[in-house]
Amino acid sequence: MAEEFSKAVEEGLKLSKRIYFGNDRAVSAPKPPPKMEKSQTVYLPTAPMIYAVIRDPAIVDNPDVPSYQPYVHGKCDPPALIPLHMTAMDLSAHCYLDTAFLTFSASWRLHCIAGCRTCDCRLAVPIGPQGSILGVEVSVHRKSYSTQLVDMNDNNGKEKMIQVQDGGFLKPDVFTLTIPQIDGGSKLSVKISWSQKILYSNDMFSLNVPFTFPNYVNPVGNKMAKKEKIQVNVNTVTGSELLCKEISHPLKEVRSNAGSKGFLYDSNVLSWSKNDFSFSYALPVSSSHASGGVLLESSSVDDFDQREMFCMYLSPGNLQSRKVFRKDIIFVIDISGSMRGKLIDDTKNALSDALSKLDPDDSFSIIAFNGQIFQFSTSVELASKDAVERAIEWINMNFVAGGDTNILQPLNTAIEMLSHARSSVPIIFLVTDGTVEDEKQICDMIKNHVTSGESISPRLYTLGIGPFCNHYFMRMLAEIGRGQHVAVLDVDLVKSQILKLFDKAASLILANITMDIYNDLDEVEVYTSHIPDLSSDSLLIVSGRYKGSFPKAFEIKGVLADFSNFVIDMKIQEAKDIPIQKISARDQIEYLTAQAWISEDEQLERKVAKLSLQTGFLSEYTRMTILETDHLRKAKESEGKKEASKKSKPRSEANVQGQREFLLPHLGIGFGNLTATAENTVPGSEDPRGPDRAEIFVKAATNCCGSLCNHCCCMCCIHACTRINNQCAIALSQLCVGLGCLSCLSCCSELCCADDN
Repeated sequence: MAEEFSKAVEEGLKLSKRIYFGNDRAVSAPKPPPKMEKSQTVYLPTAPMIYAVIRDPAIVDNPDVPSYQPYVHGKCDPPALIPLHMTAMDLSAHCYLDTAFLTFSASWRLHCIAGCRTCDCRLAVPIGPQGSILGVEVSVHRKSYSTQLVDMNDNNGKEKMIQVQDGGFLKPDVFTLTIPQIDGGSKLSVKISWSQKILYSNDMFSLNVPFTFPNYVNPVGNKMAKKEKIQVNVNTVTGSELLCKEISHPLKEVRSNAGSKGFLYDSNVLSWSKNDFSFSYALPVSSSHASGGVLLESSSVDDFDQREMFCMYLSPGNLQSRKVFRKDIIFVIDISGSMRGKLIDDTKNALSDALSKLDPDDSFSIIAFNGQIFQFSTSVELASKDAVERAIEWINMNFVAGGDTNILQPLNTAIEMLSHARSSVPIIFLVTDGTVEDEKQICDMIKNHVTSGESISPRLYTLGIGPFCNHYFMRMLAEIGRGQHVAVLDVDLVKSQILKLFDKAASLILANITMDIYNDLDEVEVYTSHIPDLSSDSLLIVSGRYKGSFPKAFEIKGVLADFSNFVIDMKIQEAKDIPIQKISARDQIEYLTAQAWISEDEQLERKVAKLSLQTGFLSEYTRMTILETDHLRKAKESEGKKEASKKSKPRSEANVQGQREFLLPHLGIGFGNLTATAENTVPGSEDPRGPDRAEIFVKAATNCCGSLCNHCCCMCCIHACTRINNQCAIALSQLCVGLGCLSCLSCCSELCCADDN
């Protein structure tokens, strides 16, 4: 899909050369990218963009000054995409702990469609790490569009919704939405909201937002003012002074309070931003050990769960004085047939790099699996230079993709190999792209080993690749094993994500973390089955709900790398302006969804749906819709029905005038695909599109007239038939009908003659 989108934009840029801008014609044509940067996805959006969807190239023209346009034969199939001109934009970011909430407001003009014609417009929004789209609002002329979530199990009003196929994720980090039938020359005001993770490394927080606008979104004409505005608000929670490190755009500090700062960039520019927005900051670290606190927040009046909320955060502290655990790590790697090609190559390269990062006193082994297992060694070996070199050679020889998928056997083998681990943290590092039938039995097996009484039980770090993997199963394994799960839906990021997850597993500084609040409160629900270990490369955040009076003194206990006990006094404070529920909503939804999957609890599913509707975060049990409101029509129709509008009706019975609702495809990642795993389908190779018209024609030709099509139509003819214009299609249809009638008359005459004989 990404390659097709990029090709459609390339075709659209070629079509845009038809537009005449008078004296500014010299600057109208977009500059192609340098040849060295040319790739199959070179035209994917690197900032929020809107495109005109062109099916009929004849409608492409300047809406203000129509010009002579030579007639264009045929249609664009698939449709071409012409990027619209952006006339103003405003980006605001609010940063709390490890999460940023962003709002991008901008104005675009449909500059490439004749004033008397209409076309669809497609919005594309690239979002940062672990991003979640929260909402889109569009206002154009007398209409407005807004997204909202609906419960998949609530059928009220769904029969009136219009099912659409356009919209969803072009790539895992690019959200798209189609706005129907916009008049040429119209101005579109768009507001987009999303959240993303703030990266944390070496005591530094980094916010990176895709914000690189290509030249062809700049309005034509040097005299047109372009206003670029960026606002950033950072709440440090702890009240510490903020230390700015790197800033991509010339922000100025406009506000400074205890624990929070505000920054602003507001300027008229000649062209839009040419580089992504990045903002890095750090907090003064006075402690040589981990430190943290607890934020408390009362539930709102419209909250479906009236229990109080808490959020516990834990920071690694000063990097220079931290000591990490010694590791006994076993890499359990899927080499089934679906991993063939680039996937297995990237995994091999990532694993080789990870082995090279092991300390000499660490121990390791490797288990490759498909329907059977292949072991580098029957026990863990010290990570000496010789052992690492032998392991890399073994990987190159044995990592050959083929066969089916069996996860239970290699996990059992890995646990047995780690059963004698002492004075170290035993770690299982699992990588797979598939799903299996016995996933719940595997979770039960891991639970039994975790509760078997070892001082430090095996940790599980899981990485799932692509849409066929059950990421909720993998997340459940990581929850049980006090590790972390990473879902890699973009297969191009496999190597970098494996190494990133390995760095977290290799830098543990505090293990067996517990918090003793269960006896002090009437009721407590923590949104993790076991608190994960603290890594020097990440911030640990745990949230939950409670009833009762939260204790005034609160401690976190754990085990340090030298196996000595460690106690941390946590600072307790009211959240005030920090939205605890929104910060923790995505993790809560994913945790509760995994719990609902393993327990098959419908009540938990309904709870996830309610939380999704309340916070705006997508879930497996909610769908996104687009509500279209025609304000002019609504005002006219409401004038004659004032009395009817005063009566409140349920949504299923209400007939809201001037409104239509479009139901987008399901946007969740799902619970794996057993069929695709069994067939060894490679992630990323599937075609999510429906059959094209040529395929439909071929399928239709398999009826009683199939033999005729086989004799008369080659594939070239079939493809040609999909691209003919309307007049030719009518003529051909009439010809075929005439030939069919003649054939029927001939057949009837033969039958009649046969009867006479």
